[in-house]
Amino acid sequence: MKPDYREILKKAEEYKPRMSKFLRDMIAIPSESCDEKDVVLRIKQEMELVGFDWIEIDPMGNILGYIGKGKTLIAMDAHIDTVGVGNMENWDYDPYEGYEDDEIIVGRGASDQKGGMASMVYAGKIIKDLGLEDDYTLLVTGTVQEEDCDGLCWQYLIEQSKIRPDLVVSTEPTSCRIYRGQRGRMEIKVETSGVSCHGSAPERGDNAIFKMGPILNDLQELNQKLKNDDFLGKGTLTVSEIFFSSPSRCAVADGCSISIDRRLTLGETWEGALDEIRELTSVKEFKAVVSMYNYDKPAYTGLVYPSEAYFPAWVLNEDHDACVSLVSAYRELFNKDPVVDKWTFSTNGVSIMGRFGIPCIGFGPGHEDQAHAPNEKTWKKELVEAAAMYAAIPSMYMKTT
Repeated sequence: MKPDYREILKKAEEYKPRMSKFLRDMIAIPSESCDEKDVVLRIKQEMELVGFDWIEIDPMGNILGYIGKGKTLIAMDAHIDTVGVGNMENWDYDPYEGYEDDEIIVGRGASDQKGGMASMVYAGKIIKDLGLEDDYTLLVTGTVQEEDCDGLCWQYLIEQSKIRPDLVVSTEPTSCRIYRGQRGRMEIKVETSGVSCHGSAPERGDNAIFKMGPILNDLQELNQKLKNDDFLGKGTLTVSEIFFSSPSRCAVADGCSISIDRRLTLGETWEGALDEIRELTSVKEFKAVVSMYNYDKPAYTGLVYPSEAYFPAWVLNEDHDACVSLVSAYRELFNKDPVVDKWTFSTNGVSIMGRFGIPCIGFGPGHEDQAHAPNEKTWKKELVEAAAMYAAIPSMYMKTT
């Protein structure tokens, strides 16, 4: 039976006040990475309220809500951790109390990305209300630690929980456009070593900070030469942190290290990105050590799931069933063609498709430029549009495949 798309839209609009309240409730709960327990419990409460068939919280702390028992597994994902609030002087409103009017909701996580969670949960309600169940199981995931280590949650779900969906829809903010890829990234450390001595006679020592200077210049030049992809764009690097070791302010530094945020376009590998830096003249001259960071912070449950800080780029072809399904659902709902594009930032897709090759595609309320910004906001209209899409996608995917 073909879904009544007007009824889906009508229901999504009807639930706008409930979605808005749910979103504000989530915003009001601080939930930085590794501290998501309270917001997970609030999401569980809402899933129970709207009638999910089965809900669990896994050992990592991810919340998983299921609707249906069909053999095709369709997952929709929102990470429910946030970054911090930064300088409070840059906020016009309390980041957790937030602000709301007829059009927008303001607060930390409004776009990135608790709005996606609000829309997903009420898409489940719409599916139940309108009898849109088919031979599929819908899995709605609220995942943890993404802001610290994107994709780690899905490494755990796939490797340990043995969950392998046929399709994953990421609800990261896309301005209600369809996104089918993103650049990858990695976190790199470069270290120089020296010998300390009294600062009054620096010639007696070997200054590790001075060694880092030429390396910084060479890195700036390397950034201009990195590979370009016609769809994802150019690979980039920037130095994001600098550290040193020294016996005192009156001494020559005996150690210096920097962190590099390296964005990888399609076709670039972690090995190649490390080798490009290792081959720099200054890195060779000063015998700098180039390595990749690891991540091993415990989840709020105490579970530690270590991973190297490498997050592969990925692209879903425009003619893939997943992309065709979302484009078709969008046309049916809104009677116009969607914009199909890509994210600038990174998402859990780095594991879902980048590491494991599971088809992944994005559609979410909120805007990328709101992520990590003061006065972060999302739009109620987009919450409604996203909820309608999430309710329509499973049936359309079943029809397309």
